Amino acid sequence: MSTKQILVIDDEAAIQEVVQSCFEDLAGWTVITASSGRAGFAEALTAKPDAIVLDVLMADVDGLTLLRQLKANPATEAIPVVLLTIATDFADPKSCEALGAVGAIAKPFDPFSLVEQVAGFLGWAVGQREESP
Repeated sequence: MSTKQILVIDDEAAIQEVVQSCFEDLAGWTVITASSGRAGFAEALTAKPDAIVLDVLMADVDGLTLLRQLKANPATEAIPVVLLTIATDFADPKSCEALGAVGAIAKPFDPFSLVEQVAGFLGWAVGQREESP
């Protein structure tokens, strides 16, 4: 079983660190981070991650604009995106689907349930690291 790779795009360093720690320590996923929409788009193109966790409110390129760019580019259109947001507009699964995201997680989030929430949106099993006999 190969390790999943997730790109976390958030302009708040503290949020990046918490999300990265949760994904690496609790799920064993490989995490790439980007601190802006522009850097995130470039990382998505080069790294081709298994999924992206994307902050909606960022200073340079907001998350929804970036999501549209990702979905419009043939190299990134199939990468599933989970939104991180303080806005309650995205709580409805139909709203997320209409935007092209697989789900949304409200900030502030519970770090202990973050992995399960993201894995649920992506249809990934959690905690199934390969064990040696």
